[in-house]
Amino acid sequence: MTASENPQPANVTPTPKSATRYIAATVRVLLGLLFLLFGLNGFLNFIPVPKDLPQDIVTVSGALMQAGYMTVVAGAEVLIAVLLLTNRFVPLALAMLAPIVVGILTFHIALQPAGIGPGMVVTVMELYLAWTYRAAFRPMLRAKNIPGAK
Repeated sequence: MTASENPQPANVTPTPKSATRYIAATVRVLLGLLFLLFGLNGFLNFIPVPKDLPQDIVTVSGALMQAGYMTVVAGAEVLIAVLLLTNRFVPLALAMLAPIVVGILTFHIALQPAGIGPGMVVTVMELYLAWTYRAAFRPMLRAKNIPGAK
């Protein structure tokens, strides 16, 4: 081994790798599992609906289900979950997830403010991952783009 192959001086001990390198992967997997659970629930209905929901929530939810909107959202949630869990196309999954998270927050702000806690946790997880993958979003956030240019 030559000196050029080993850039560290002999008297310096290597610093141990930090556990923070696992945070993004942990958040990604947890968010993926969460949306897989609720996405599958949209098709299989294995989580019981609370009995004491206010009438306006029942009306809005019923209309969205009857129109087929919730089926599309559940399908998107399952697709997003698979992308997050397999660590493939994560920036695309995060971009697809953003309007769903906005919908969750809007629903809770407008109809059920007391239940906004889990929505806030999902929002923080989404924003953390978006920040972690921010380099992938830079081209999309340019003010002016030329088609076909790199």
